[in-house]
Order: sequence, then C-alpha cells, then structure tokens
Amino acid sequence: MTDVLKQINAVHREIRDRPVTGGEGRSLLLRRAYAASTEDVWNACTDPSRIARWLAPVSGELRPGGTFQLEGNAAGEILRCDGPHLLKLTWSLGENRATEVEIRLSADADGNTVLELEHVSPAEVVDELVRAYGPVGPVGIGAGWDLALLSLDLFLRREGEGRGGSEGRDMASWRTTPEARELFSRSSHAWGAASQAFWGTSDEDIATVVEFAVQNFAPGGREGRTG
Repeated sequence: MTDVLKQINAVHREIRDRPVTGGEGRSLLLRRAYAASTEDVWNACTDPSRIARWLAPVSGELRPGGTFQLEGNAAGEILRCDGPHLLKLTWSLGENRATEVEIRLSADADGNTVLELEHVSPAEVVDELVRAYGPVGPVGIGAGWDLALLSLDLFLRREGEGRGGSEGRDMASWRTTPEARELFSRSSHAWGAASQAFWGTSDEDIATVVEFAVQNFAPGGREGRTG
C-alpha cells in the first residue's frame, strides 16, 4: 500500500507566471525528490522501454528536433535534451494548442534527485478558460501530473528492490485503483488551494471546481489523462 498522505506532502505545488514560446504563460510547477541517482531518474524519463513501464508506451524520433507520441495521451516535439539535467518538449492533446513541459533534475545534499516538472500554457488561453469555468484545467492537469510522478517513484523503488519487471509494467493498472483515485482527490484539493492563491477564486467556486475535477478526470472518470 502507498502512503497517500506522505506522497501528497512530498510534492511542492505552485502556479506562477512563466514565459512560453510566443509570449506570456501560466505554469504548473511540481517539485519532489527521488531516492535514486540523477542519471537513473534521467534514464527513466528518456528511455522508451522504461517510460512505458511507469507512464505509457511512447513512439517517435526521440531526439532533439524529433517528435513523440504517448499512447492514449499527448504528442509533441522534443525541444531540448541536455542529459542528465534538462528535458524540454511541446505537449499537445488532440487539436488543442501546444503547451510546453520542462523537466529539470538536480542532486540534493543527501544524494537524492530533485525533479522539477513545469507545464506552461499560453496565459491568454488559461485566463480565458479560468474566467469562463474556473481553474478546472489547472486542478485536473496538476493532479494528473501528481499521479505520473508518484508512478515514477513507485517504479524506481520497485526496480531498486529488484522488482522492476512485471510490477514495473503494471503502473498503468495501479492508476485505476481506489488508492490512485484517493491520491487524485487529495491532489485536486491541493491544486485547488494553489489555484485559489494565484487567481483569488472564492471558497465556494474552488469547492465546485475540485468536485468536478475528481468526478471527471480522476482514474475511472471520463478523461483521466495527464496534461
């Protein structure tokens, strides 16, 4: 069993302004540590055979300037790949306007790897949607990334224990469990608080947004995709 509360508390979440290609952007920032070397975490985020075991099967030309497609999820272009510290790519679901995802890795004083994931979208698009519907997108997308980063943690731990084979490939199944849904719910509340701090949304509206996100985007809901 996963300690859901511990996993929720392991992540720093923040919504902030950050430039995106072409102009002003709004970003979702997640930061957490992994008990693994920077090289190992980098490899888990860039080796197709390992990506498939904690996130989803990936295809494409996986090099700078190349494109990728995550099965049942996003597609995009690889903008930078400076191992083992920086990966930057575009991130698009269907016909939606492309956003940008940046992953930054560094070592901490204890020998762990600190991973920062920042997902940046055009400010005008985000702000228009927030005005119309509240911060549903930031809450749902942020919680989706929380699930992905937890899957990476479980995968790395199981590999470290010599259990990375069949169990590593079962991360997609784990994301459909009640445990994963509970984590998504708690994460949605945390992202609701971050959204409220950034946009000043009322308590009542945030509660409605979080409930909608859990009902529609949590594992087992109608969407359930990352980003």
